[in-house]
Amino acid sequence: MEVLHFLLLTFLVVCAIAVSRIKDLLGAVIIFAAYSLIMAIIWQQLNAPDIALTEAAMGAGVTTLLMMVVISKTRRREEK
Repeated sequence: MEVLHFLLLTFLVVCAIAVSRIKDLLGAVIIFAAYSLIMAIIWQQLNAPDIALTEAAMGAGVTTLLMMVVISKTRRREEK
């Protein structure tokens, strides 16, 4: 179980760094959705199922959908 927790936290940190470094906005939104799903799994492992469901629904679901709608109405790549 310790290995699983370490892998989840490592992947969480990698996602956080990647979402701040990537230039493609759609890619950043997808990585952010992965970050939210990992957070939901971590909350579930911490025996907080209500927070895990909220994180999965709001973080990975609604927020990702709203960001994709905004990106579809604007340019996809960030300008330098």
